[in-house]
Amino acid sequence: MSVQAEPEPVEALAPEPYFSVTGARHRDFAATPTMVFTGAASEPTGHEIQSIALAAQVMIDPARRGYLPRARERLAELFGAPASWTPSTQGLAWARVTTIVPAFQGSTAFELEVPCAYDLEVAATKYFHALADGAAQDEGGEVPLSFHFNGTVFYFARDGRLQVIPVPWSATAQYSMPVAAWRAMIAEHYPGGAWIRLAEDTLDALNARRAARGLASFDACVTELLSGEDSDAR
Repeated sequence: MSVQAEPEPVEALAPEPYFSVTGARHRDFAATPTMVFTGAASEPTGHEIQSIALAAQVMIDPARRGYLPRARERLAELFGAPASWTPSTQGLAWARVTTIVPAFQGSTAFELEVPCAYDLEVAATKYFHALADGAAQDEGGEVPLSFHFNGTVFYFARDGRLQVIPVPWSATAQYSMPVAAWRAMIAEHYPGGAWIRLAEDTLDALNARRAARGLASFDACVTELLSGEDSDAR
């Protein structure tokens, strides 16, 4: 009777890294608003990873959540009238960022830093602002995000040689960022205010009106203009 030898396990030829996003917070005392996402990298085939030069395209997926009436009104500029919204509403590009995942075997944690602005002419900022404005009625609100990864994996082969492969094109992760995290970041950098961009000529004209009217601030000048007061009333 012949005895068959146990087949040797098939060794994976290359690493197969997977990525997930597990948390979000803003960077305390940063010079500019910065959101920090905590990520996890795992590699189940047992290869020794020297490092991963990782890039991520961060997208907002508006169709993955519902909206209160006020938020729908504020989002009309981005997506049209609420009645025209569909489950396939196009995503919004937020940021493209990079990081280095350190050496590991099995799994490890990493961070992605996303610089943020409060420029209300930027589509992503308009979206966040619309949700944050209604957050008093929707404290549990979240921003649905997708992370599309690419980059380069550096790893050691079984014979000890350093090898290089690209991050798989299918490497993606989804995460729902609490609206409260974005609100806390903006409140730290712009307490009680917001930011808009003006052309130089517009700013000069606004400054001249402010001086002529004896107004204490640009905010007071804009408030007077919105109220429709006649500049010659005084």
